[in-house]
Amino acid sequence: MPAPIRLRELIRTIRTARTQAEEREMIQKECAAIRSSFREEDNTYRCRNVAKLLYMHMLGYPAHFGQLECLKLIASQKFTDKRIGYLGAMLLLDERQDVHLLMTNCIKNDLNHSTQYVQGLALCTLGCMGSAEMCRDLAGEVEKLLKTSNSYLRKKAALCAVHVIRKVPELMEMFLPATKNLLNEKNHGVLHTSVVLLTEMCERSPDMLTHFRKLVPQLVRILKNLIMSGYSPEHDVSGISDPFLQVRILRLLRILGRNDDDSSEAMNDILAQVATNTETSKNVGNAILYETVLTIMDIKSESGLRVLAINILGRFLLNNDKNIRYVALTSLLKTVQTDHNAVQRHRSTIVDCLKDLDVSIKRRAMELSFALVNGNNIRGMMKELLYFLDSCEPEFKADCASGIFLAAEKYAPSKRWHIDTIMRVLTTAGSYVRDDAVPNLIQLITNSSEMHEYTVQKLYKAILDDISQQPLVQVCSWCIGEYGDLLVSGQCEEEEPIQVTEDEVLDILESILISNMSTSVTRGFALTAIMKNSTRFNNTVNRIKKVVSIYGSSIDVELQQRAVEYNALFKKYDHMRPALLERMPIMEKALTNGPTDLAQTNGETDPAVIDSKPVQSIQQPSSQANDLLDLLGGNDIQLVIPTAHPTKPASVGGELLDLLGDLNLSGTPAAVPQMPAPQLLLDGLSGQPLFNDISGIPPITAYNKNGLKIDFSFERSSTNASITVITTQASNCTDSDMTDFVFQAAVPKTFQLQLLSPSSNVLPAFNAGSITQVIKVLNPQKQQLRMRIKLTYNHKGSAIQDLAEVSNFPPQSWQ
Repeated sequence: MPAPIRLRELIRTIRTARTQAEEREMIQKECAAIRSSFREEDNTYRCRNVAKLLYMHMLGYPAHFGQLECLKLIASQKFTDKRIGYLGAMLLLDERQDVHLLMTNCIKNDLNHSTQYVQGLALCTLGCMGSAEMCRDLAGEVEKLLKTSNSYLRKKAALCAVHVIRKVPELMEMFLPATKNLLNEKNHGVLHTSVVLLTEMCERSPDMLTHFRKLVPQLVRILKNLIMSGYSPEHDVSGISDPFLQVRILRLLRILGRNDDDSSEAMNDILAQVATNTETSKNVGNAILYETVLTIMDIKSESGLRVLAINILGRFLLNNDKNIRYVALTSLLKTVQTDHNAVQRHRSTIVDCLKDLDVSIKRRAMELSFALVNGNNIRGMMKELLYFLDSCEPEFKADCASGIFLAAEKYAPSKRWHIDTIMRVLTTAGSYVRDDAVPNLIQLITNSSEMHEYTVQKLYKAILDDISQQPLVQVCSWCIGEYGDLLVSGQCEEEEPIQVTEDEVLDILESILISNMSTSVTRGFALTAIMKNSTRFNNTVNRIKKVVSIYGSSIDVELQQRAVEYNALFKKYDHMRPALLERMPIMEKALTNGPTDLAQTNGETDPAVIDSKPVQSIQQPSSQANDLLDLLGGNDIQLVIPTAHPTKPASVGGELLDLLGDLNLSGTPAAVPQMPAPQLLLDGLSGQPLFNDISGIPPITAYNKNGLKIDFSFERSSTNASITVITTQASNCTDSDMTDFVFQAAVPKTFQLQLLSPSSNVLPAFNAGSITQVIKVLNPQKQQLRMRIKLTYNHKGSAIQDLAEVSNFPPQSWQ
């Protein structure tokens, strides 16, 4: 059989292939020749064939049939054969294949070989692909080589020991005696691998971390020698002595100094020297400075040293390299909470990064800018961020608008500034704002009674220029509906008033109704605003009637329903219209627990009635409903069903029921249509108290188990004595948050029960907060209350579910 071609010739031949198919044909032909050679047990050219096979493996072609040949080469006495054999084992074998265990004995023999290079090959292979079984069998040989005087073997043994510790952590103590003398080695390679080994041991074992903290002075001395040493051609990189070793030592110091005052104190001086003496003209120096900054910020360092570290990051922001600027912004973002004042000094540089062309840098700069906002710089920072919002790419607008809303709500210097800022955001990026922006701004305007004239004029001017931004148009429509009389009065102390006629106001509202850019929700806002102005305007009532009657036949069901009900007000209930369309009262912020409570998709509900809107009852999945049915036993169970919101005043009860349609408030579980109550009627009733406190009835504890406590307090409807309102308050006294908290309830069929939305689904630990939820119970027969509850939540990574019965209701709560 002719001698096979050399590896160099094979590479040259493959590179001449002009197509993928031609290359594949060459590889298949050569693989067939290699297989034939393997079958003939050709020892002469086995090394060459395996080398060619490894090259083809790196090109992505299958080479698993060469695994056993690698083992044969490892068993050979020739160094060239062993070198290719071990290389093949590292590339073709791993611990998932049982064949790798066949080489355990060969590696053990080679670890005790008389030639250091053969020992080095065995150490490299074991450190690369040794399984847990191999590591247990060969750890003793590795530990012996760690103690040898040969620096070539010691550095390879140290890296191999790292792999052994990762695979079998319980063998860590075996290497403890050998590591004590590793840092005394003069060879930089041994020092480097020793630091890697110490780092691995400290990260994996708190006991090792405590043991090695006494080595901090020695590590500090090594680092100081590296800084102060002269030019060393063997280890010099861009004028810096062995930067790789410096970085490794800094990382180890960071681990040793974390949460330890003595160790941190011992390394403060050397960290200051590294920070001030390292050359920054090359990336090598920047890498060392970056590791120094991370170490300073992670240990218990002095305040002056932390300021120095942040100043280094500030200099990084001025670097032309985008990667360095990104790293600096990311690091500053991590430290801004602990060293806020030091980061503030670089505010102008950070704001300049908002103009960078790189989107990654721009995003980090935006996040850091919002983190720097406080009451002292709110005006300047908002000016920069609003300019950024105006010019940034669409993918930034949503996050930027949300950040501006939160910052303005927290640090606004005045209500006028707050309103101007939010309106500027809506004008600039209205279609990108959060869903709760509209109700939040409406609440802000409602609660700022002295700003009503100014606000409605500013919003009217804004939509004269642009009606494409739907959130802006919705807020403006709501304001015109509430304060239309202030708009046409031409009175405003804040700025020069504008002269607007009633017809001009209706013109702009009608243009919103017919605009192609208006959504269904926006049209609902506009129609309600027109209707409300029928009590604010004196000369345009007939025009308003005509507009309302036109939309009574709209193809939009929501718009049609509004128009039909408004039409009924004009025709049948005109004497009620002024009371129903009066201004909204001040909205209480305490009704919500956070920004997410008001987050409604634009279009589901008119935000103008957030204060009095009925909350949809939680729909129980069928499986959970069956569980609750089983709780009370029998078939006389009434599940959670939505009941009509009992908000009618006694004086007009019959008329309102006629307008809304028949409502089933009997004890039978009739299906109630889940249509949202008309906002018009709720507007008129907003001034009525919904419930009266029941005096003299103490609250009860319905559940108290595993750190979770649920208390019930009671109220009764002022319009229907059969409706009892139970407010549940859940608290958590454990040391971990309870997440995904769900409260469910079931009552007998003689009752009707409605479970409103909870204030949150997370119970903070240590009683730091609570979840409130309202239960409305209709008890027409005045029977004793009986309820079963089901609780589900996640606590400390475990899903928990519990069932309980509540039967200790006070008699006054149901009589």
